[in-house]
Amino acid sequence: MHALQYEIALPAGYDMGIIRDRVARRGHLLDEWGGLGLKAYLIRERGLRGSPVNQYAPFYLWNTVDGMNSFLWGGGFQGVSDDFGRPSARQWTGLAYEEGHGSQPRFAVRHRQPVPDGVPLAESVEDAVGEARRLAAEDGALCAAAAVDTSRWELVHFSLWERWEQDAPKADGEVFEVLHLSTPGRDRLARGRQW
Repeated sequence: MHALQYEIALPAGYDMGIIRDRVARRGHLLDEWGGLGLKAYLIRERGLRGSPVNQYAPFYLWNTVDGMNSFLWGGGFQGVSDDFGRPSARQWTGLAYEEGHGSQPRFAVRHRQPVPDGVPLAESVEDAVGEARRLAAEDGALCAAAAVDTSRWELVHFSLWERWEQDAPKADGEVFEVLHLSTPGRDRLARGRQW
C-alpha cells in the first residue's frame, strides 16, 4: 500500500462551491481506476471544524505503484495541474490498513507526526499499526491507515468517519469534509500490518 496526498491552498474568500461542483462533475472518473484502493476527495473550509484555511486535499491509498504512476504520469494528475498548477504530491509507504464498521464517510482525519528520535524504529511503527487498529475499531469509523515518509521520518494516520463529534473526538488531527469516495480496489487493500 502507498499513500499519496496533495494540498491545494485556496484564498480565504474562495467560493468552495467551485470545488464541490468540480468533484460532483469529475469525482466518478477514478471510481474504476486500476491499482487504486481508495481516493477521498477532501476539503477544509476556513472557520469550520478548526480549519484556518480553505483547501482542496485529496488523499489516496494505492494498491499498486503501477496504478499510482499511471495516475501521476498517465493523465489523471494532469487535470489538477492544468487547473491549479502543479502541487507537491506527498507520498508515504504503507504500514497498516484496517477496515471499520462505518458506511458512508462524511469526514476524514489526518494526523502527521515525526517518528520520534531515540525510540527504536520497530517500536514507533508498531505503535502506528496499533493506532490504525484502534481508530478502525471506533464506532462510526469506515477505515484507518498508517504510513511513513522515510525522507522526512514522518508518520501519517488517516481515517474516514461517518460523523464528527466535536465534543468527543476519536482521532486527533486535521478534520476534512469528504465530498466523494472512489473505492475501486478498497476490497484489495491488504489488512493489518504491511510487512
